[in-house]
Amino acid sequence: MKNNGTVMTEVLAQSNKPAEPSKDQSSHGTRKTYLKVDAKFPFCKGCGHHHITHAVNDALAKLKLPPEHINIVSDIGCIGLVDALFDGPHTFHTTHGRSTAFAAGVEIADSILADSALKNVVIIGDGGAMIGLLHLVNAAQLNVDVTVVLYNNFLFGMTGGQNSSFSPMDFVTATTPKGNIIPPIDIITLLEGANAGFLARKTATDHDLADTISDAIAHPGFALVEVLELCTEYALRGNSIRGNKLAEIYPGKVVELGVVKNSAERRSFGEVYKEKFPGEKMTKSPTVLTPRYENSLEKKIGVIIAGTAGERVQSSAYMLAEVAVISGANATQKNDNPVTQGSGFSLSEVVLSRQDIFYTGIEIPDVVVAASEDGLKEMESQGVFARTGPDSLIIADESVTVPVCAGRIMKLSLRRKYLPAGAAFAGILTAMKLTGVLPMLAFQDVAAKQKRSAELLSIIENVVGNE
Repeated sequence: MKNNGTVMTEVLAQSNKPAEPSKDQSSHGTRKTYLKVDAKFPFCKGCGHHHITHAVNDALAKLKLPPEHINIVSDIGCIGLVDALFDGPHTFHTTHGRSTAFAAGVEIADSILADSALKNVVIIGDGGAMIGLLHLVNAAQLNVDVTVVLYNNFLFGMTGGQNSSFSPMDFVTATTPKGNIIPPIDIITLLEGANAGFLARKTATDHDLADTISDAIAHPGFALVEVLELCTEYALRGNSIRGNKLAEIYPGKVVELGVVKNSAERRSFGEVYKEKFPGEKMTKSPTVLTPRYENSLEKKIGVIIAGTAGERVQSSAYMLAEVAVISGANATQKNDNPVTQGSGFSLSEVVLSRQDIFYTGIEIPDVVVAASEDGLKEMESQGVFARTGPDSLIIADESVTVPVCAGRIMKLSLRRKYLPAGAAFAGILTAMKLTGVLPMLAFQDVAAKQKRSAELLSIIENVVGNE
């Protein structure tokens, strides 16, 4: 799994073939190691990331978890290189500071909609923990079954050794050359106040670090293990502390190492939710789309639809994606709209293909639908028309002025004939009729199941006739 920060709705029809067991995998699906064969660690010499990552791997091996039941969620920074070292478990590389939030979402979905078999392990640095601090607090409050391994080297290691909220007093960094003057966050005390069930503080070289991490993963609820280490590239400059004295890194006190709290008094969020809302899982079961029509796609096609917020641009784009899937194709949808949600533009990018879609960007749009002036202005600002080619088809409402571009332009009375709420859908239908890549019967099938089915079926009849 990968995430690039873009809101994405994805509809995919594909089959998953079980992987062949590797030589380090036992007959019942567990492994002695989850790291890639001959994995080359990219960290600096002496960096504690080596020890901690091996401890995470050893902890997973100790628990004998099948790889498909493990999801490693990594943050930004040097620790963001960790997920690429693993082979077998799911890996999810996230935006800076948000790894705990992503993992919490995955866990909530798994615990409520599935069988709670997935173990989510967050790999985060002190920089990411500082940026996403409230996500850690909220995950502890919820008591989601997520384990956070905090690689704490007291500074931002990837970007030049700057001070972080975890830097000790008097600590010399690139941004505190005369020593830090701001008291550091005590993450253990902070999360105790948020009712976290399992909290531990260790050092990267502790011989029992893997045991502590495995206990944290096995804990039925939120758990965090803060692992103290040193950045050999930046922390040793101007600081006299060494790796074997990390318990004394905070001036004037010796920090408590080991398991600080291990209480299973609170049940996990998923358990409480299912008890509070029995049967809720069955009321919104996932929709399974079964191919029952045929498509005529010869290549991957990118469709960009834009109009005014509130005029059903994104729902019309979603119907296009659904039509593609029930016609035996794959489809992805990315949506964009301003913070105001109900005003301004609304935009969707839909990619259609017979093959798996690994890249959802649209470099040269095959189809552009401009349903309103708001939508056209946004597409102009994003350079959509400048990226069109001679084979690009542009369907535009008669009220807008399409800039000079390489595409073929067709002006239609979308808003006047089909009303603003039907303009985007009518534009999509017209484009699909002209390209002939998707059957109109599939559009009728999808439209008939919508709340405004009569309106949509009327648009289909007007655009494509009774075929």
